[in-house]
Amino acid sequence: MADRITGDARTRVVRIDGRVLDPARSQKVYNHSPDGFCWGYHGSGPSQLAMALLIEYGVPAPSEVLRLCHPFKRDVIARLPMDQDFEISSDLIMDWLAIRKVELGGELKQ
Repeated sequence: MADRITGDARTRVVRIDGRVLDPARSQKVYNHSPDGFCWGYHGSGPSQLAMALLIEYGVPAPSEVLRLCHPFKRDVIARLPMDQDFEISSDLIMDWLAIRKVELGGELKQ
């Protein structure tokens, strides 16, 4: 069953099935945004959210997270509605990772 991922535009809190996604774990890999998450454009807050979601959904190696975070931000996070709440499914992330793995010839280390 897919997870429900939501973002609150007012607070910039992102939740996975109601559980708050803490930016600290992704900030240990690279601190793009000390202020936390954002979405809907190509900035530091969206980069932090992209990294956090990639880590959450199975990209364990920091080098892989760093390599994939900007393409994932471009393809998914930046396309979310700026200054509005959002909701996506974890299936979107898993599908993106599967497609990326095929594009890289199976080189994605998970």
